[in-house]
Amino acid sequence: MTSNDALIKNVGINIQEKSAMMWAVADVLRGPFKPHEYGLVILPFTVIKRFHDCLLPTHDKVLKTWADVKKMAVVDGFLTQASGYQFYNKSKFTFDSLLKDPENIEANFRDYIHGFSDNVQDILARFEFDNIIKRLVEANCLYLVIKEFNSEKGYLGADKISAVDCGYIFEDLVRRFSESYDDQAGAHFTSRDIIYLMTDVLLSDSDLSTTKSCTVYDMAMGTSQMLSCMQERIATLNKDTEVVTFGQEINPSTFGIAKADMMIRGGDPNNMRFGDTLSDDKFKGFTFDYIISNPPFGIDWKKEKDAVEKEHSLGEAGRFAPGLPKISDGQQLFVLNGLAKLNTHGKMAIIQNGSPLFSGDAESGPSEIRRYILENDWLDCIIQLGTDMFMNTGISTYIWILNKDKEENRVGKVQLINASNCYEQRRKSIGTKRNDITDKCRELIVKAYGDFKNKLYGKKDGIYCESKIFDTSDFGYNKITVERPQKDKKGNVLKDKKGKPLADKSLEDSENIPMNEDIDSYFKREVLPFAPDAWYEPKKTKVGYEIPMTRYFYEYKAPEKVEDVFARVTKLEEEIRLSLKALLGEK
Repeated sequence: MTSNDALIKNVGINIQEKSAMMWAVADVLRGPFKPHEYGLVILPFTVIKRFHDCLLPTHDKVLKTWADVKKMAVVDGFLTQASGYQFYNKSKFTFDSLLKDPENIEANFRDYIHGFSDNVQDILARFEFDNIIKRLVEANCLYLVIKEFNSEKGYLGADKISAVDCGYIFEDLVRRFSESYDDQAGAHFTSRDIIYLMTDVLLSDSDLSTTKSCTVYDMAMGTSQMLSCMQERIATLNKDTEVVTFGQEINPSTFGIAKADMMIRGGDPNNMRFGDTLSDDKFKGFTFDYIISNPPFGIDWKKEKDAVEKEHSLGEAGRFAPGLPKISDGQQLFVLNGLAKLNTHGKMAIIQNGSPLFSGDAESGPSEIRRYILENDWLDCIIQLGTDMFMNTGISTYIWILNKDKEENRVGKVQLINASNCYEQRRKSIGTKRNDITDKCRELIVKAYGDFKNKLYGKKDGIYCESKIFDTSDFGYNKITVERPQKDKKGNVLKDKKGKPLADKSLEDSENIPMNEDIDSYFKREVLPFAPDAWYEPKKTKVGYEIPMTRYFYEYKAPEKVEDVFARVTKLEEEIRLSLKALLGEK
């Protein structure tokens, strides 16, 4: 497979330099456009320049074909065949010829834009590009922007910039744009080192040697780079396997970029669909072989509330039957959406923050979602990543691997991998991304996943990961309500008409008892020795599920000895005293 380290270097240097050059167009826009509006110009122009440079080698052929077929009723097939892509531009203009006639730049540029095929027009409409042209003309900036994008450094042709690399240029530009808006940390971007870890885990136990085709879906695709990387990885395993990708995205700009990227890669742009995945599912009735996704987390689902609750009321006929998470965080809804769209042998990798591991009490929505996943035995593995892995957020994250067709040795089991120490620091950060999962780190984690053992991997140079295997039932618990009797002022127990002690609500407590333990035995051992008059009501017992990874991987570290602390403080005091003495000129 392609060296991840080389790709990390590329995304850190070449791609970032390329996107920085394009973002430098902001110097031309400063004044007429506010800083948070720069992306409104730069993103669509980057898409147009990518189309332009890809189409340039076949431009003359398209013009000749257009002259031959323009009187026909249907012309698209002829023009796409001439262009070599699923899109074309039949305008006589190129960026070079546009710049040769500055006096007519607006009319000529509009002619160039209108020359694009309808599928490109749809993409530009997502950017509201017509209004952008008007503002550029009013500000007398259109010529200068075209000139900047037509520089040698602005070249984006497919012969020099691969689809994956161009995707990451788009991704970095979108990141800069979002930062100018001060977007929520949950609206993060996934760098390729993390994506390649996800793809390699997804594909590690797949036999693609005889697979003719497979489907991949991303429910929050952004600019579709996860789909691109899955295509790339599958091709390294079997170049003859046809990979059909599908994606949905709610942001108009990133959707436009994803659709453009799909068209350039030769895929079906109709598989890229615009809309809110939670409230407006564009893939009803579809199921997929693989799902790879990094949906937003820490973001509420208030605007989708009515649609989500309506679908929840459908029960098993809908996507959200098990329960609903807190209104303040909708990430578990994406997990349920993914499970609903996995076919019977499907496998999913999805990024989450820590909340879905433990949020919510027994029988709450979040707990019931965990129960649904675990009791169906679909949770395969959770991989904890380190901090500072993303460009827009430094929080700890987790990759959940869900599998509807587990290998025999994994049935009834869940693997937890703590890879929070399995990274290498970057020489130069990208936003808040300061750490990378290098080839060595990725291979270590993938090996731990494949071995499926209780084992520590690595430890050399402080780079290591640890794997632990659990039964699915290990994460379940019975929550019992511990009752204590009411007593009068003399200490006598108050009873009801049947002679049963009345419970004192002020003394009511609860205990979470591991599901694998007998409740009565636990109660006798852990409660009665300290409260001999206590009892519990079986009817009030609730079932809950949580996955406390921090507890499972906790490492006790002995505190520093008092003598060592005293010696260190004494040394510091002496150094301060001598420094002050020197500062005051004392001998």
